[in-house]
Amino acid sequence: MKFDTLKGMKDTYFDDMAKYEYIINTAKEIFSKYSYDRVMTPILEETSLFKRAVGDETDVVSKEMYTFIDKGDRSVTLRPEGTAGVVRAYLNAGLHKSNPNVKWYYYGPMYRYEAPQKGRYREFHQVGIESLGIRTPLIDAEIIKMACEFLEKLGINDLVVEVNSLGNIDSRFRYIEELKKYLKVNFDGLSNDSKIRSDKNPLRVLDSKDENDQKILLNAPMLHDFFDEESNKYFEDLKYYLEKFEINYVVNQKLVRGLDYYSDTVFEVKSSKLGAQSTVLAGGRYDRLTEILADVKIPGIGFAAGIERLSLLIDDELIKKENKKIFVIYFEETKDYFINTLNTLRKHNINVEFEYAPKGFGTQMKKANKIDAKYVLILGEDEMKNNKLSIKNFEDGSQEILTIDEVIERIK
Repeated sequence: MKFDTLKGMKDTYFDDMAKYEYIINTAKEIFSKYSYDRVMTPILEETSLFKRAVGDETDVVSKEMYTFIDKGDRSVTLRPEGTAGVVRAYLNAGLHKSNPNVKWYYYGPMYRYEAPQKGRYREFHQVGIESLGIRTPLIDAEIIKMACEFLEKLGINDLVVEVNSLGNIDSRFRYIEELKKYLKVNFDGLSNDSKIRSDKNPLRVLDSKDENDQKILLNAPMLHDFFDEESNKYFEDLKYYLEKFEINYVVNQKLVRGLDYYSDTVFEVKSSKLGAQSTVLAGGRYDRLTEILADVKIPGIGFAAGIERLSLLIDDELIKKENKKIFVIYFEETKDYFINTLNTLRKHNINVEFEYAPKGFGTQMKKANKIDAKYVLILGEDEMKNNKLSIKNFEDGSQEILTIDEVIERIK
């Protein structure tokens, strides 16, 4: 009997696994440098958490969540995104009272029941950050800088950051009321999706790709016209800091994050590495989320990126350089010397590959070639007698005879 993976799911191994680990290790390196600590939240949460945080009217909640009744007769959901669970953990721990300024990063699987396509699965993985307790355009700009540094370290270049401001909560509410009135007047001409969104979540209409919707929106009220003095200053300060951080950015007034809790800064980081410019990382400020979940006012901002999508953009050669494979060739008569050498290398955290049942020299060399080893260590009888090793660099073809200490230094 043959068992296949479920539609939209995939197994990850070999090169894909190497890319996954490289992305995670890079995230740890960059985010830690900016003083972010790792947080880990459950994959399974109460369904009501996502309904309140993400919104009943969103596609994620209404169409895409993996929701079921558990044995305790509770409605539970496999998390479709990371922010809601992280904010819940923050509130549950009472950090809004004892330690409100928290900077966390996370990674792990998420689940959405949507049509699978290249780089997008029903089980997918995200890496992201959340900063809670701080409201200033400086940290908004710093987070965008950190996002760009993370992507560039992965070898994803030609980045363009699209930024916008939704205004503070008061300005945003005033705009939404005017937008609702405008959409109501033009209701009959809207697409079916936009008709549904026009009352419950009108900002999502601005995201519509329907050509007729876009024509109607040409004369819609402009969000920035409703900014008060604070909203204008916050956005101007954000742009000032982005320039100070030398971020290549453009203002896109059509960029919105359609959820109710978003305000002020929203952004998307795009790359042309896949051809047409496409979003590889996105985020924004969500100063209303803690109020929606627990009736406390704590500002927050974060971003997330899909690991599968990032994997498509990473150069295979970059992974090979990071994973220098070392293959050891030995023979039956040098087995004891090989084991001593193996123990020494591993004590110095050097990973090596070898044949458990050694065959001829040519066969072992072919295996080293097959795994794309950078270095081959040869332990023949002459090497054993002289307590040395032959080291061959497969990249440039050079070969030397060195002591074990010299080999360790060379490899590291």
